[in-house]
Amino acid sequence: MNGEILFLAHRIPFPPDRGDKIRSHHYLRALARIAPVHVACLGETDGDMVQEGELAELSASHCLVHRSKPLPLAGVEALTKRKPVSLTAFHSNAIERFVADTIAKRPIAAIFVFSGQMGQYVPWDFKGRVVIDLCDVDSAKFEAYAETKGGPRGWIDAREERLLRVEEERLAHRADHCLLISDAEAQLLKSRMSQPAAANIRAMGNGIDADFFDPATTPEHPGLSSSGPHFVFTGQMDYAPNVSACQRATNALMPKVREQYPNAQFQIVGRAPSDAVQALDGVNGTRVWGEVPDVRPFLKSADAVLAPLTIARGVQNKVLEAMALAKPVVLSPEAATGIDASNGTEFLIGKDDAALIEHLNRLCASDDNRMILGNAARDYVVREKSWPAVLKDLQDLIAGNLSASETRHAA
Repeated sequence: MNGEILFLAHRIPFPPDRGDKIRSHHYLRALARIAPVHVACLGETDGDMVQEGELAELSASHCLVHRSKPLPLAGVEALTKRKPVSLTAFHSNAIERFVADTIAKRPIAAIFVFSGQMGQYVPWDFKGRVVIDLCDVDSAKFEAYAETKGGPRGWIDAREERLLRVEEERLAHRADHCLLISDAEAQLLKSRMSQPAAANIRAMGNGIDADFFDPATTPEHPGLSSSGPHFVFTGQMDYAPNVSACQRATNALMPKVREQYPNAQFQIVGRAPSDAVQALDGVNGTRVWGEVPDVRPFLKSADAVLAPLTIARGVQNKVLEAMALAKPVVLSPEAATGIDASNGTEFLIGKDDAALIEHLNRLCASDDNRMILGNAARDYVVREKSWPAVLKDLQDLIAGNLSASETRHAA
């Protein structure tokens, strides 16, 4: 393409160790192979900020801002400005200046926006191409939260849903192409818009690094060598849907499984476990590990990976990672959203607690069943979910080589 690219991300794409950062990381690497890329993003932790050198190596120029605004302050600012909290929490004057200066001084032909929080930085008068990846429909997530809560928190979530719905439609119309993580999310966004036909919306799925998540090169974890069976859950453990899923597994699923397999254990692996998650440690065979250097040995050592989410937007990387490591995955319909693998052949979907328990018990009873399901899972990931396959249309999208009809058809 002629010109350069401005890439905006709500979190620094390094290290690629959580779902959104993995996705943005691979986008950035792919875009850097197309043209010089200028990057504006935010960091939240000391671990994020020390990655600035990695960011500098991949980008033509960059602006990394430490996001330190307390959430209560962002909430007050959102109320006074009548904006979603999600936008005020990620607002930065430094990024605004960087975007303006970069567009003024460099031949920016396209802006790629990763996540809806960063759409606020796209100048209204920018004449180049704009591609926005919303990933999933955040407004629908807050609507689900509001339905399960009352009082002030329920009001806050309902307000966020209303305002984000408006912002999502604005961004979908502002973009030349608006991307979602799955066909289901693309259709959901359209269903929540007043004028969906005016926007070019399509799915761009998640990929997986099948060479990195390779069972042949991943060691077992010695901490899971005791009698089991062992079920593993991975993820960001202060994220409300993950917290709820772990509570469901510990309190509803594990007691029933342990009636048949008394030594069954549930391993929770992931950074920043909330107080609610830490309270599960020692309950019904549950162990909370917290942040670990590498989740792969935990997954490799699991008899099955369990993902009983009741709220899930987009595609769950935790599911694809486990499948790539040839692990049988037992999951809820919500956790399977956007993954077009075959139920019963490449993973096992349980529509309710009873079905999830039955799947776990049957897997525990047969080494052959676990091996067959796991091998089929890895074959699916290698065949369908490698990053090059997933991002094959990215250059055409950013350069404008796909027509609106092609884009709409893809969604």
